[in-house]
Amino acid sequence: MVSRAFELQIQGYGLTTAEIHYWMPDHPSLLQMYVWQEYDLAPRFPTLHGFLDFWSHNLDGMLHSVRVAHRALIAPAEWRAVDGVFSLN
Repeated sequence: MVSRAFELQIQGYGLTTAEIHYWMPDHPSLLQMYVWQEYDLAPRFPTLHGFLDFWSHNLDGMLHSVRVAHRALIAPAEWRAVDGVFSLN
């Protein structure tokens, strides 16, 4: 049985991490940070946008800023040209 995470990676999803800063509802002059991580499609990030829409409609903490990092975990193998071949006997 194949894991959901592996299936998403095969479909082009990569690991997305969002650092979300928001104003604390009880202390509006203080910022709080929340770290969110999920598999998502760059560069549009539909899963992250869905989460942020949910946040803005259902949670009290008003968003201040969001910083995003994304990494595709499955990618073509790296290669480099070889200048010569050495045989060892």
